[in-house]
Formats: sequence, structure tokens, C-alpha cells
Amino acid sequence: MGNRLTRVYTRTGDEGTTGLADGSRRAKNDPRVICMGEVDELNACIGVALSFIEDGPGQQILFAVQHDLFDIGAELCQPGKTLIDETYVSGLEQAADELNVELPPLREFILPGGSQAVASLHLARTVCRRVERSLVSLADFEEGNPLTRCYINRLSDLLFILARCQSSEDGEVYWNSRFSRINRDQS
Repeated sequence: MGNRLTRVYTRTGDEGTTGLADGSRRAKNDPRVICMGEVDELNACIGVALSFIEDGPGQQILFAVQHDLFDIGAELCQPGKTLIDETYVSGLEQAADELNVELPPLREFILPGGSQAVASLHLARTVCRRVERSLVSLADFEEGNPLTRCYINRLSDLLFILARCQSSEDGEVYWNSRFSRINRDQS
């Protein structure tokens, strides 16, 4: 394969637009372009999380997810293109089910921290939720692939489960206030 980019800067976006793969240009604050940027941000957050996670199934899952997110980006930069199908969604569901079966029941809300790995997975989860909201907003303006939204929704669940799995190694940090169940159970 030849080089896709011969130089990083093109100056074509200096006026506030960006080019899509179909050759059209959109404003940088266009809902589609916002979604593309947020998917890119999510992928970067997952990359950060991967830098803190040891070899194992979680790492393999996240590496595959990064490739899926590139597929979503490719779908978004080509209006009308559909790349994400049911196998993407069912793959996430299967991974989540397999990981979740090993976890203890959830007794309380979990604070998004405890270690760098756990915190970075929770950060990725919250960015994933923002991507989902942006995809819903995009659907208000133009038709998109509903399975992409399903994928992103399942991914946020999977990121939560992966954070819990990582917490089982690093220690889960629970919400602990006078309103939490843990304190009510102890009273």
C-alpha cells in the first residue's frame, strides 16, 4: 500500500471546514464532523487505557475495539456508507458477558478511579457516552447507521465491565456518602 499522507498539514481547513472521504467539505462544527472527532478522541482514550493494562483478554478486546472505531470513523467520513453490522455488536455483547460472569454482584456505585488503568477505562467510558449522544444528535439531521449507535452503547457497557475487571486486581472504590447503600446497610 502506498502512502496515504505525504504531509500532515494541507491548509485546506484554515477556513473552518474539513474534507470528507467523498470529497465534500463540512464545517468543523457540523454534527458529522463532531462525531468523527469524538470517535477519534475515544480511540485515543482507549489507547491511553491500553498503556496501563497488562497482557490479557482485556487488552486484546480493546485492541480490536480500536480497529472497530477506525471502521466507525470511516463510516462517518463517507455519508451513506455502512460498515458496522450486527457482528460488531454481538462481538461486544459476547465479550461483556464472558467478562461479567467473573465479577461479584455490584453493591454500590463505583467511583471512577483506584488506579491509572481503572481511571482511564472510566474516562474512555464517559467519552464513549458522549459519542453516543453525538450520534443521536447527528441522526436528527441526517440518516445514519443505527447499528453504529448500538455498537457505541454496548462499548460503554463493556468499558464499565473492563474497569470493574481491572478493579478486581487493583481494588474497587465505592461511592461512600450518607446516601450510599453501603452506609445505610451499616446503620
